[in-house]
Amino acid sequence: MLKGMKIANFAIISFAVTAPMAHVLELPNKFVLEGPLWLAVQQHLYRGWGALFGPVEIIALLTALLLVWLRRANGVAFRASLVAALAYAAMLGVFFIFNAPVNAAFNSWTVDSMPANWPEFRWRWEVGHAIAAGLSLVGWLALLRASFADRKPVA
Repeated sequence: MLKGMKIANFAIISFAVTAPMAHVLELPNKFVLEGPLWLAVQQHLYRGWGALFGPVEIIALLTALLLVWLRRANGVAFRASLVAALAYAAMLGVFFIFNAPVNAAFNSWTVDSMPANWPEFRWRWEVGHAIAAGLSLVGWLALLRASFADRKPVA
């Protein structure tokens, strides 16, 4: 079961890291966008991302937790899997603290109704995704480390 779960988990976590990393790569260019263009990008380019990536990130957490349980007898792999599970849990927490409130706010905005402090919303949204990217990378690397720890030494 461990081998199959490791393969499934690695496929899931590799997909889960793509959205936050895409946001980090876009960040420098998005910080120079004027308000109306930034709003258009937010409301159109990312439509549907939550429905796709939200479940993937939850499944990444759940499979990491299952790997924690499956690796409970292997100290190094267990600890690395636990780090990964904590990173994915924190990643979801960051979304609800930083990104979800901003998403809820700008979904109802129009160019004419954008608040004067819209750059604060942009900052919060981008920083949330940057933190999530870091956490997803920590989780990915920790699970890679755990996978190497599962290997038996060659005699």
